[in-house]
Amino acid sequence: MQFDTTTSSSWQFGHRGRVAVFIDGNNLFHAARFHNIDIDYNKLLRVLLGDGRLLRAFFYTGVDAGAERQQGFLLWMRRNGFRVVQKELKTFYDGTRKANLDVEIAVDMLSLAGRYDTAVLVSGDEDFVYALNAVAYKGCRVEVAGFRSNTAPRLIDVADFFIDLGDIAELVRKDASQPGQYDIPSFIPPEEMPPPEILTRNGNDSFTRINNEINYQQSFADEEPDDLSDLVRVKDDR
Repeated sequence: MQFDTTTSSSWQFGHRGRVAVFIDGNNLFHAARFHNIDIDYNKLLRVLLGDGRLLRAFFYTGVDAGAERQQGFLLWMRRNGFRVVQKELKTFYDGTRKANLDVEIAVDMLSLAGRYDTAVLVSGDEDFVYALNAVAYKGCRVEVAGFRSNTAPRLIDVADFFIDLGDIAELVRKDASQPGQYDIPSFIPPEEMPPPEILTRNGNDSFTRINNEINYQQSFADEEPDDLSDLVRVKDDR
């Protein structure tokens, strides 16, 4: 797999079939912040998808029901092709607030194994080593995406391929120089609520979005796992 700097097509993955993307939201945010990168999730999804067909793109995060700015970001994600899986924060005896979604990520990866050909886990958490191994033994290709310095070595070792987001930072970084129609809210962890507004609205009072074309898997409700005959390219108009 190589990055072609002479084109804008990004990574040359080869044929990857149906792709499912599982993003550990809080883990990715803290790793990206460590590297001073504000992630553009549409760009990230297109790079991770390569030439594959998108089956599902999941985004997992803890939430504070009263945090309007975070709810705005999650609404934007849902309207731009992501399936948001959320869990309310729990307050612990020491005052910290956390929501652990490792089980949800692992269960979704295993439940859908066989429906996708390639799983892309965006996380550096070593806790996913066993789940990733289990998915691989079901015959699926497993890839891990993250910043190398923030990713557990055992997680890299168990993956079929590791995508170092540090190497492609300019491809997934939010571009502040883009015009208004490219205005994207930033992910805000529920425990960190900065003052600036993260959600913009256009003249029709509807949420701003990007008109991107992503190759989606049409449906998998009644599909045999090895049947690719009914896959079509569609435009995400949601």
